[in-house]
Amino acid sequence: MKTIAYWTTTGLLAAAFLAGGFFDLSHAPPVLEGMKVLGYPAYVATILGVWKVLGAAAILAPGLPRAKEWAYAGILFDLTGAAASHAFVSDPAGKVVTPLVLLALAGASWALRPASRRLGELAPASVRGSAHEAAIPRAA
Repeated sequence: MKTIAYWTTTGLLAAAFLAGGFFDLSHAPPVLEGMKVLGYPAYVATILGVWKVLGAAAILAPGLPRAKEWAYAGILFDLTGAAASHAFVSDPAGKVVTPLVLLALAGASWALRPASRRLGELAPASVRGSAHEAAIPRAA
């Protein structure tokens, strides 16, 4: 059940970010109008589009646990920034809540990910212990 929930949340999140990223990269009129309303220059759509596509690819790819952690962090920054940006320009509540709903989906995906997709320890305790012991001079 946990695996199904993980892949459902991750698939939906990746689909939203892939679609949003390609939409941003296309510089479609609604994207450019949205950037203008929020007070951002048009090139920000290109930057966000690249990051969204790369982030979606990272959370879907096998392995790459460090890239996944960065991708989830980027998703957090993107979605909280989007919600705040819409709130600061007094956009309707739906434009503020939508990124927060996606953020909840991202949080669920992150929390449900299997051990094979987690970063884990940089050095297992057994390696740290033996390296530490080897550095300690022994009495003859």
